[in-house]
Amino acid sequence: MSKTYKIAVIPGDGTGPEVVREGMKVLNAAAAKFGFKLEYQNFDFGGDRYLRTGETLPDSAINDMKQFNAIYLGAIGHPDVKPGILEVGILLKMRFSLDQYINLRPVKLYPGVETPLKDKGPEDIDFVVIRENTGGIYTGVGGAVQVGTPNEIATQVMVYSRPVVERCIRYAYEYTRRRNKRKQLTLVHKTNVLTYCGDLWNRTFKEVGNEYPDIKQDYNHVDAANMWFVKSPEFYDVVVTENLFGDIITDLAAIIQGGLGIAAGGNINPQGVSMFEPMGGSAPKYTGQNIINPLAAISAAGMMLDTLGETEAAKAVDSAISQALGSGKIKSLAAGKMGMSTSEVGDFVASLI
Repeated sequence: MSKTYKIAVIPGDGTGPEVVREGMKVLNAAAAKFGFKLEYQNFDFGGDRYLRTGETLPDSAINDMKQFNAIYLGAIGHPDVKPGILEVGILLKMRFSLDQYINLRPVKLYPGVETPLKDKGPEDIDFVVIRENTGGIYTGVGGAVQVGTPNEIATQVMVYSRPVVERCIRYAYEYTRRRNKRKQLTLVHKTNVLTYCGDLWNRTFKEVGNEYPDIKQDYNHVDAANMWFVKSPEFYDVVVTENLFGDIITDLAAIIQGGLGIAAGGNINPQGVSMFEPMGGSAPKYTGQNIINPLAAISAAGMMLDTLGETEAAKAVDSAISQALGSGKIKSLAAGKMGMSTSEVGDFVASLI
């Protein structure tokens, strides 16, 4: 009897519904080939709902999400909603409430995709960044006094406990072992300045690493990592880092893999419900034109299959993306310049499963 997965779909704002539609085409092709079933349920959380009702993500929705095997997200961001409202009220609330404590960001240069790095190709750019996703400075510990006066003071504190750090680092070691490529894990932090949090991360990294003698341990200061990502991306296999640094370095990583149009990510709770999304945003100016690039959303769908345990199906999605881009038929990752429409790209990738 085939296995059935229940997927909560949040198409979201702007071009989100368009790229999710193409991702679902590819998911359905993979399900048909590899013998499992997918049941989808749509939720309308996003800018339009907020403008209509004043509601971002009700508490009841968190309980609803817990009934699903995974969440597939298109994009959140609306030009008529003040920045921060939807991001905090939907994305951060989902991550924290569902304890999605891992942000997983594959960084892979596909054939036929240009990178701004001179003399680097697909064989040089293939690593993964694991970002701690629910702690650190984003927890909102801090405050402000004498606001609006010449003596205004604001604080925002990086807060980490040993259990929060350890579970992220342990996940990273396990992922590096399962990935089974260079078997090297690089901790990125700033231990020479952030001496308290840095020491906690560094000690935990080394202590947990004693349980993984097959994994080589490495360390970069975050400023050095920004340099080496550009100079020698081939050095990296898996990177683990804290929340703020991870947020920054994954944008740099996206550019070296060809841009946000191909960058996908997962917000992972290994024991619960995880959420998968393209990194490119809602791109509202392209809404409804059928010209947006859906490949990041398709890649996110493949990540979702891998996390659900459908490893062979996930590999097939990744291979189909690689074949599609290597074929030369997709001329660019930029909206309106692909040489194909959004729906044609989705059909093409699905046909290669």
